[in-house]
Amino acid sequence: MTHEDELLTRAVTDVIPRKLADEKLKFGKPLRIYLGIDPTGTKLHLGHSVPLRKLKAFADAGHQVIFLIGSFTAMIGDPSGRDTMREPLTLEDTKRNFETYKKQAGKILDFSKVEIRYNHEWLEKLSMKDILALTSHFTVQQMLKRDMFAKRMKEDAPISVTEFMYPLMVGYDSVILDVDVELGGNDQLFNMLAGRTLQQAFKKREKFVLTTKLIEGTDGRKMSKTYNNCVYLDDTPSEMYGKLLSMPDHLIPLYMECCTDFPMAEVKSTEKALADGKENPKNLKMRLAREIVTMYHSSADAKAAEESFENLFKNKGVPEDMPEYKAKKGELLVDALLASSMVESKGEARRLIEQGGMKVNDKTVTAIDAKAEGGIVKIGKRKFLQIIEFADFH
Repeated sequence: MTHEDELLTRAVTDVIPRKLADEKLKFGKPLRIYLGIDPTGTKLHLGHSVPLRKLKAFADAGHQVIFLIGSFTAMIGDPSGRDTMREPLTLEDTKRNFETYKKQAGKILDFSKVEIRYNHEWLEKLSMKDILALTSHFTVQQMLKRDMFAKRMKEDAPISVTEFMYPLMVGYDSVILDVDVELGGNDQLFNMLAGRTLQQAFKKREKFVLTTKLIEGTDGRKMSKTYNNCVYLDDTPSEMYGKLLSMPDHLIPLYMECCTDFPMAEVKSTEKALADGKENPKNLKMRLAREIVTMYHSSADAKAAEESFENLFKNKGVPEDMPEYKAKKGELLVDALLASSMVESKGEARRLIEQGGMKVNDKTVTAIDAKAEGGIVKIGKRKFLQIIEFADFH
C-alpha cells in the first residue's frame, strides 16, 4: 500500500504547482480529486493501472475521489500522442466499453469508495455561446505547441478543429467537478493544465495537477496494442507471468515502483543491484511476475504460472493442457485463431504473422492467407493451440 507521504512522489512525473499541492495536503482537509478516462477500447493494461493505483492511494488516504468517464470526449477523440486523427465513437460505444473497463478497473479500485461521473451530462448541453466563451481563454499558438500537432504540421498531415476543442472540453470537466486535484498519465499534462486555466477563469477552487509515469511495454517500446507488447489486466495468470519475464531488465525497478506495493527502499536497492550486476535479473523478474499475478489473480495462480513457465521454457516443452480447435477444410489460419479466441481480431493475427510471431509445428508462418493445418500452433511467445483434425464445410 502506498504511504501517504508517497502520494506526490511514487510513480509520479510532475506535480504542478508543487507548492499548492504541499499546502493543500498539509492543511489536512480531504481533497477532491479526479481521474478521467475515455473508454475508446475494451481492455486495460498495466500502463492504465498506474493512474488507477494512484487514485486508489488517494482514496485509501481518505480523500474524495471521482472516476470520470469521458462519455462525450471519447466521441471527439484525444489527440494526445496521436500521429493521425481518431475514429469517432458513439455514446453507446463508450458506455459499452466502460462496462468492460469497470470490471477490469475493479481489480484495483473499490468502487464503493469512488464517485462515477459521465461528462456527456454537461458537455452535450453546452451552447455555441458557451463553447465560444471557452475558446476565448486559449490561443491557436498554445494549441500548436502540442508535440503531436507540430509533428503533423511538419508532415502536412491533417489536424481537425475538433481536436483543438478536446483540451477545452476536458478542461471544462474540471470546472464542473470543481476539484483540488486532477491526475493522469504524463501524456495528459496539456489537457490537465487547460482545466487548471479554466477553473481559475471560472473562479473555482485552484487545482494542482499530478502526472503519473508512463511504463514501456514488454519490448521496451510504448505499451500499445499495435506493438503487441501489453500486459493486460485480464490476461490469464500464465500469459501475465510469461509476458513479465520477457521484459527488458532495465524496466524491473520501474514496474516495481508503478505496478506493485513493494517498499520504495526495496525498489531503490533493486535498481542499484541491477546497476552493480549483483543480482540475477531473471530472479528479480520472477519475483516481480509472482507479485503482479498474485495481485490480479491469486498466489496459487502465480505459483502454477511459474511452474508452467519453467516447464515450457526451461525444459523446452509445450503446455499439457493447451486448447484444441477443429478446423474446417480450407479454413484460413487467421480465421481459426479468431474463432478459437486465441486472438481478439484478424488484424492482431495478421500483425503477428507479419512480425514473425506465429509458428505451426515449429515453422514460422509467413503468409497471411496460410491455411489452418493440423498440429501445434504457437501464437507469440506463450500461447499454444492444437488443431486436431479437419472437417468438411458440408
